[in-house]
Amino acid sequence: MIRVIAAFALVLCALSPSSAQAPSTLTLETTKGPVVIRLLGDIAPKHAERLATLAREGFYDGVVFHRVIDGFMAQTGDPTGTGTGGSKYPDLPAEFSRTPFVRGTVGMARSSSPNSANSQFFIMFGDGAFLNGQYTVVGEVVSGMENVDQIKRGEPVKNPDKIVKATVQ
Repeated sequence: MIRVIAAFALVLCALSPSSAQAPSTLTLETTKGPVVIRLLGDIAPKHAERLATLAREGFYDGVVFHRVIDGFMAQTGDPTGTGTGGSKYPDLPAEFSRTPFVRGTVGMARSSSPNSANSQFFIMFGDGAFLNGQYTVVGEVVSGMENVDQIKRGEPVKNPDKIVKATVQ
């Protein structure tokens, strides 16, 4: 009887909407071409879900890369394009990990408070060990890094490149 109840519970869990698998891929259609990011929900589940939620809502569509530093990173995710904006959702608690910041790493931008990440994120052009354990790693570029490399540089960027559309799978 206990085995039957346990099996039934497993079936119910499998059918439950709360057990749906977290999205694993964020695709950014940019003015330079597509960028595919594997979201790392295993090490930063709240941050990965936030990016997925915002992409589903169309939040990132038309948002510019407002801060792009050669050899360092390209930052986006601010609807105002100034580096000071965020989403309607509350800031997230840090999900720091041992995952290093290397070329293609996607990290969450934040203010001086470790628990202030919201909607902005950045893609690393190169290694950034000084960020390790200080910022949340939320993903990694799996294709399209050559398109990231073409994003216009600046702080602020004049006539910035943008995310045309963001989708999740």
